[in-house]
Amino acid sequence: MANLILASSSPRRSLLLSVAGFEFSVQWPDVDERVVDGEDPDRMVVRLAREKALAAVNEDGSVALGADTTVVLDGEILGKPKSEIEAADMLLSIAGRTHLVLTGWALAAEGAILEDGFDSSLVSMQPVTRDEADAYAASGEPLDKAGAYALQGDGARFVSGVAGSRSNVIGLPLQPIVAALRRAAIEPTR
Repeated sequence: MANLILASSSPRRSLLLSVAGFEFSVQWPDVDERVVDGEDPDRMVVRLAREKALAAVNEDGSVALGADTTVVLDGEILGKPKSEIEAADMLLSIAGRTHLVLTGWALAAEGAILEDGFDSSLVSMQPVTRDEADAYAASGEPLDKAGAYALQGDGARFVSGVAGSRSNVIGLPLQPIVAALRRAAIEPTR
C-alpha cells in the first residue's frame, strides 16, 4: 500500500482525513494561489489542488492529496481575508445571503495526476451586525478561512443552512476523495 501525503497546511483538512481513518504525512507545498484573470472558480480550485499535489509528491511511490477551497458570491471569488477589517467586511458581505463553497482536490503519484475533481455546497448565512462581525474577526478564527468564517468553529453560529457536503465547506469533500483514494489503493487504517 502506498503512503499518503496531505499537501496542505490546513489543520481542518488533517482532522477530516484522520477522522476518515487515514494515516498520512503532511507537506506544505509552496504554490502561488493567485487567481488567473478570467479563470472560473471551479477551474481555479482544481488547478490549485493539482499544483499542490504535484508539488508534494515524491518518487517513493507515495500518493499526494492536494486541495483548495474558495467561496463564491455573485460570481466573485472571496479568498482568505488579509486583516481583521477585511474579515469583518467579508463576513458582512455574505451575511443574510447564500454563497457557494467550492473545493477542488487532486491525487498525484510519480509526477502525474491520478484523479481530480471538485465539490460544491451552498451555504446560507444569518444576518450579522457590524459589532458581531468585528468581534468575530478580532477572535482571529476567520483570518485563514476562505469567506472569513469557520463552519467547524465559532463561525457556525452565523450559518443557517448547508445544502451539500459539510466536509466540503470545511475544506475536504470526503465522499469523492475517499472513493478516489481507494481507487489509488489507499485504504483507511481504522
